[in-house]
Amino acid sequence: MKFINKACCNGGFPTAAWNHYRFTGLVTGGNYNSKQGCEPYTIPSCDHHVNGSLPPCQGEEPTPHCTHKCIDGYPTPYDKDKHHGKSVYSVRSHQEQIQTEIMKNGPVEGAFSVYADFLAYKSGVYQHTAGSFLGGHAIKILGWGVENSTPYWLVANSWNEDWGDKGYFKILRGSDECGIESGIVAGEPKLN
Repeated sequence: MKFINKACCNGGFPTAAWNHYRFTGLVTGGNYNSKQGCEPYTIPSCDHHVNGSLPPCQGEEPTPHCTHKCIDGYPTPYDKDKHHGKSVYSVRSHQEQIQTEIMKNGPVEGAFSVYADFLAYKSGVYQHTAGSFLGGHAIKILGWGVENSTPYWLVANSWNEDWGDKGYFKILRGSDECGIESGIVAGEPKLN
């Protein structure tokens, strides 16, 4: 599957991200230019597929090189700031198993096929109806509900608050719409 590469996505493989957290670890961070955490985000926000309040995304950006050190003035050394995952696991692609995982452990990650009609999403429960396949996209499933008798997943997107419903969208639940219920992964942190 081809994955959409916009503004430093350069990936979209949730299992690889969870395994990086487990085996390599992650340090604290903050928003772009925030000077919060060990390594604040280094790429400015941009508008994905909408005309919003930010400058438009300029296409694919290379993933920034990791310096393996915290920003100047941060009081904790890089290696001491690093956190690791305890486990990484797949969640069966049945809505009941996904719902149980969310109730027990919180949001799960997944990926789905993006089609041209998804880019214009604003509200309601998304179901692919028209447009060409653009690629895959990694997302976070937060919960579920029913709108006008249509079951949906509530999903956080990474395209900022100008896109969709303030950065979120609803997608048809229970029929593996655009592959949303396939390839669900989750993990647990190591607690100190």
